[in-house]
Amino acid sequence: MAKGIMVVASSPADGREDEYNEWYTREHIPALLSVPGFVSARRFRVHGSPEGHKYLAIYELEADDLAAPIAALRGRDTPDRARSAQVLAADRPAQVTIYEQIAYE
Repeated sequence: MAKGIMVVASSPADGREDEYNEWYTREHIPALLSVPGFVSARRFRVHGSPEGHKYLAIYELEADDLAAPIAALRGRDTPDRARSAQVLAADRPAQVTIYEQIAYE
């Protein structure tokens, strides 16, 4: 079984930071973790003055094919998806990167 992480850098819409954090914690992460293959989530806020996105989320993945949980997530039509358009910065789209864990000795 492949293991990896999905790293998402994002920012709240102007004036909606509290709402963004509430949505992320109460709606988005639980919806995402209900998708088979997503096993954990951690969030971070940039320390200091950001030049890019203010928040980072790291999701651990475990699946035979790491693309499968991502495809399943994109195929879902959940209420948190509609809310994301309201609370995420439209002028700074989220950046999503998938990393596959490599073996080391």
